[in-house]
Amino acid sequence: MAEGLFRKAIASRGDYQVSSAGTSASPNTPASRETTAILKKLGAPLSGFSSRPVSEKILSEASHVFAMTTGHLNALESRFPEHADKFYLVREFSENSANPDIPDPIGMGKAAYEEVASILETAIPSIIAYIDSTTKEM
Repeated sequence: MAEGLFRKAIASRGDYQVSSAGTSASPNTPASRETTAILKKLGAPLSGFSSRPVSEKILSEASHVFAMTTGHLNALESRFPEHADKFYLVREFSENSANPDIPDPIGMGKAAYEEVASILETAIPSIIAYIDSTTKEM
């Protein structure tokens, strides 16, 4: 879902490359029906998506990596400490971040997917502004 919403947010820009990977992802699994439906409703279709596990190659090509949960962040830092300066929590960029984790909506129904989409849509503009400010410094 994050990949689709981020792609929508930067659609008019040619200076971004967006991809996603999971700390426990099974390779080549399509997005869930619920995710696909929410993204379609929000005008952010995710055509051709299939999951993939995070890897050294993916991280070496990334300038910034945004984790959904502290567990994901800890797993990234543990497995790939050489890239730790690239890792951030998505919730660091949302206004209401009392809970540092974005909830996993799987099996929780439509409202849970809508909540995650709302959190992501709130955070993504701040993430883009942060990336823009840090890439200009590089």
